[in-house]
Amino acid sequence: MTTLTIGIIGAGRIGRLHVDNLRLIPQIRIKSISDVFVTNQLKAWAEEKQIEVVTTDYHELLNDSEIQAIFICSPTTTHATIIKEAAEAGKHIFCEKPVSFSVEETEAALAVVEKAGVKLQVGFNRRFDANFRKVHNLVKEGAIGTPHVLKITSRDPQPPGVDYIKSSGGLFMDMTIHDFDMARYIMGSEVVEVSAHGAVLVDPAIGEAGDIDTAIITLKFENGALGVIDNSRQAVYGYDQRLEIFGDKGTAQADNVRETTVELSTVDRVEKEKPLYFFLERYTQAYVDEVNEFISVCLKDNEVSCSGFDGLQAERIAKAAKQSLETGVPVQLKPLVKA
Repeated sequence: MTTLTIGIIGAGRIGRLHVDNLRLIPQIRIKSISDVFVTNQLKAWAEEKQIEVVTTDYHELLNDSEIQAIFICSPTTTHATIIKEAAEAGKHIFCEKPVSFSVEETEAALAVVEKAGVKLQVGFNRRFDANFRKVHNLVKEGAIGTPHVLKITSRDPQPPGVDYIKSSGGLFMDMTIHDFDMARYIMGSEVVEVSAHGAVLVDPAIGEAGDIDTAIITLKFENGALGVIDNSRQAVYGYDQRLEIFGDKGTAQADNVRETTVELSTVDRVEKEKPLYFFLERYTQAYVDEVNEFISVCLKDNEVSCSGFDGLQAERIAKAAKQSLETGVPVQLKPLVKA
């Protein structure tokens, strides 16, 4: 296979971002895009991007024999169903996180993918960030020795609207799920115990919607190491994304990304720029790299590095965190063997 014809399901912000990034790849033809709301503006945008078909029915993409791979960028509640239908139609699949809000639904979808023998990559874009990937590689190479403690800080610049909160699946499934995946990725070991504490400190409306906006989660890993994640829906200084892993031979850290690395030091102050403000700025190249890897996987029949199994494991940790928050006690996670 030397070229790949793609269909995009969901024409929101992330779907359009993937279109722009896919168009950078010479071997790609984006034939179709579907969305429940097809406006004149969407049609004009699609024409500008040389997308041939715009439809409200994603089944047209699945039934199109020319389309070999599907990007699922629709709401989370639709993911599992579309994954199963796409797999049965023989399409390779890139799906945004999470696969679903239900571990059972995700397991059922992954079973269909396995039976169909198609590729499935989950959109944990932070794995493709050059800084985090460097830390991952250092740990894998033994540069810090045996890992002991992992610390992850993940704070958004501002909270989403309450309507989004109500449909997001909750902080752990919507936001922290990236950190759960990052914890497994960096540590190279499965999480076996989760303990979570949460509060509403940013916006009372988030609490009224049944969610939290601030959290501390502690993790125990199968290799004996410990982890801690701190989350907030509002960091007024920007998008705060840092991590550190400490081992018996040293430590590796990934700091925030800023517009420049210039630091001004005078008699009055030491000053440097704030972190980049928005996730699309922070992870611009990571989004490019993740779609490049998916295309390479499809064209060369390689293994997916961020698989449905990874998506399932992150969901299991998120579910355990919510259970711990509600019960006030740590939750054990039973080992799950990768198929």
